[in-house]
Amino acid sequence: MDRRSFLKNSAIGGAAAGATALAAPAYAQGNRTLTLVTTWGRGLAGVHDSAQYYADAVTAMSDGQLTIDLRAGGELVGPFEVFDAVSSGQADLYHGVDYYFLANDPSLSFFSQIPFGMTYMEFNNWFYHEGGRELADELYSIFGLKAFPAGNTGPQAGGWFRQEINGPEDFQGLRFRMPGQGGEVLGKLGASVQNLPGSEVYQALASGAIDGTEWIGPWADEKAGFQEITKIYYPAGFHEPGPNLNVVWNLEVFDSLTPAQQSIVQQAARADNIWTMSLFMANNAAALSRLQQGGVQVREFPDSVWDAFGAAAKEVIEAPIAGDEFYKRVHDSYMASMNSSAQWASRSEGEFAAQRNRILGM
Repeated sequence: MDRRSFLKNSAIGGAAAGATALAAPAYAQGNRTLTLVTTWGRGLAGVHDSAQYYADAVTAMSDGQLTIDLRAGGELVGPFEVFDAVSSGQADLYHGVDYYFLANDPSLSFFSQIPFGMTYMEFNNWFYHEGGRELADELYSIFGLKAFPAGNTGPQAGGWFRQEINGPEDFQGLRFRMPGQGGEVLGKLGASVQNLPGSEVYQALASGAIDGTEWIGPWADEKAGFQEITKIYYPAGFHEPGPNLNVVWNLEVFDSLTPAQQSIVQQAARADNIWTMSLFMANNAAALSRLQQGGVQVREFPDSVWDAFGAAAKEVIEAPIAGDEFYKRVHDSYMASMNSSAQWASRSEGEFAAQRNRILGM
């Protein structure tokens, strides 16, 4: 029995649920300092900035009642340890991307990113208006957590390679850094997939421990310095068209906040979500131009590779459905919402953008 089923069915879980239903809220008094841990190394462009934005926003909006003490990945706990640290109460909240924690529950993939999944706006449509938030509450509460979208990088690049990719067979034996279900897709194509924190990727690529990597996109990749190691770059990727970053609170800590403070931490997350997305989009085009001027060779995967990505992605995404009723519910809700959003967007924004770019020569 997995942890989710155990907690739902155990006497401890039932007793806790009963106590929660009967007890009156107990709000902490006075000013509080809360510890925020992250999956990001300090200074990683965009993602660490997003965590810092959230910390600063909560402190400012609460007029100092809530001070958020940000500890970057490795400063209190390791980047991949933040989920357990907040769940256990070692820290109060974390900022990160939850496909790092699929071993806890595969359904977390839908609240971070699945291959060929939702864009930034499609995710927001689902989360805020088509059932995503309710499913998130159900899932995260099992681990004693409360999650809010708090950033998005926009479409992530296919990555950096030492050799050009001409067909699916070129992934055979390739040592490549890619987390989440995207990494599982490359594994099906024969790659040796590595799941490394962002702060460790440059050294792994420079030392030859890996043959290639994806990170985020031109601006963050340039800041990380991958162009110093290899010059072959694929701007379009299949794995993360709109990866959602979360701020995730320990549920008991969140429940101890006053209603006004709870509203503040939620509204700060919404502000962070918009600010982070626009930060990446504002910087990526200029960064890609600089990379090309510096000798980076921009490539696109051939159709045969895209087809292989698609076939493998379907297997990876659907694999847990048969044995996991909750995963199936989240999957079906996610897919229905994405289909609805995509149909409208293709008829409206998609057609407009194509005509605008044609008329203006963009």
